[in-house]
Amino acid sequence: MWTETTISGRPAEVFDPPDAKSESAVIYLHGYAGESLKENEVWTSLFAKERLRVVRPEGGPCWWLDALSPDFDDTQTPMSYLRHDVMSWIAEQWGARSPRVALLGVSMGGQGALNLAYRHGREFPVVAALSPAIDFHRIYGEGFRVEAIFDDAEAARMETAVLNLHPMNWPRFQFFCSDPKDRLWHEGSERLASKLSSSGVPFESDLRTSRGGHGWEYFNAMAEQAITFVSRSLDSIALESL
Repeated sequence: MWTETTISGRPAEVFDPPDAKSESAVIYLHGYAGESLKENEVWTSLFAKERLRVVRPEGGPCWWLDALSPDFDDTQTPMSYLRHDVMSWIAEQWGARSPRVALLGVSMGGQGALNLAYRHGREFPVVAALSPAIDFHRIYGEGFRVEAIFDDAEAARMETAVLNLHPMNWPRFQFFCSDPKDRLWHEGSERLASKLSSSGVPFESDLRTSRGGHGWEYFNAMAEQAITFVSRSLDSIALESL
């Protein structure tokens, strides 16, 4: 059920089960390594079970930000591409429009999903992030292309998801998880949970389950919880529109 297409000239993978939920869809944002889900039986079977249409745009090591990345495009930011090009494609192909388009991602893509949802909470009220690389400014200058986007680590920090949570416009359905053994990224998820709690913003999280740290052993172990959350949340929004 996975096929390949292009969206505004960029490659994308598409999952479209025959019994898919009507007028709903998921944008999946890949991590830094750009792993495909086509051969991942865990995620594919869960998408099929939940009857979810999914599009996975290819972005390279762009960090999915509202900032120009030389690895993505010279004139359009990755976030603009998602909001306009990918959303237009979803509407044309599947008839799904905001607020019935969820965001889902792992690692780099997890922080990208949160970042987009936090800036545009009414457009994207459903978001789930696994091992989100929230504090990407910490790896500035270490070869992960953050330095190709920003002049310095402080400029990168100002674009992180925690600093772009809108106090009056946050996603109503949000879930994130992180392995306590994830030494690089777990602290960011803990700080995000603390900020959301102190701000009275509702969310669901799992910051205790441990399955190998940061990587696909953990992503696969947590996939059911995240994908079920996305499916249930989209159903809730669909019921509201009846």
